[in-house]
Amino acid sequence: MRTSMSAPSSSHVQWRKSTHSLGQNDQCVEVAAVQGVVGVRDSKDPFGPKVVLRPSAFWQLIAASVTVCTICDSLS
Repeated sequence: MRTSMSAPSSSHVQWRKSTHSLGQNDQCVEVAAVQGVVGVRDSKDPFGPKVVLRPSAFWQLIAASVTVCTICDSLS
């Protein structure tokens, strides 16, 4: 999703990682909710690029991810 919103300053943001990501070489994303947006970043590169989404777009992304994972699991 393309957006004109600017990313919030990382120094004042509390990033959270899913408890499901533990034990997988820390290969996951982290999220932070701040000022009416949701930030997403790579946990291995906390100073790298971030994606900023409106909350509704974030939940659409999560729903799409669950659908893809369900389809992949059914093919195995």
